[in-house]
Amino acid sequence: MRVRIAIFVAAAALLIAENSWAHRFPLRPGSKVRVIATAYCQKGRTQSGTHTGTDTIAADPGVLPIGSTVRILDGPRPGIYTVLDTGAAVKGLKIDIFIKDCDEAETFGRQPVHIRVLRSGA
Repeated sequence: MRVRIAIFVAAAALLIAENSWAHRFPLRPGSKVRVIATAYCQKGRTQSGTHTGTDTIAADPGVLPIGSTVRILDGPRPGIYTVLDTGAAVKGLKIDIFIKDCDEAETFGRQPVHIRVLRSGA
């Protein structure tokens, strides 16, 4: 009896873990996910070769490839952004929003936000 219970619990745990990773990477258009957002203010050339701008975010290219377009649905910076940059600390379900004002970027901190993928990049 204990063996059956252990097998059942293990199978249930596996199913829960599989469902929590139901998102396939890279994220597809229409996907809505919760990510951790941070902000940066470093001006310059992005990984895509363009300059940073107010509609720029950095993301893990394995999750959101360069050129992807997302809508941030909530939080202090809702709107439409394009993934034009990457970053060493931006891995997994994280994004880094470019904010021109460094004080404002620092105040932003780390916040959970929901995004919807509008278009997948290359």
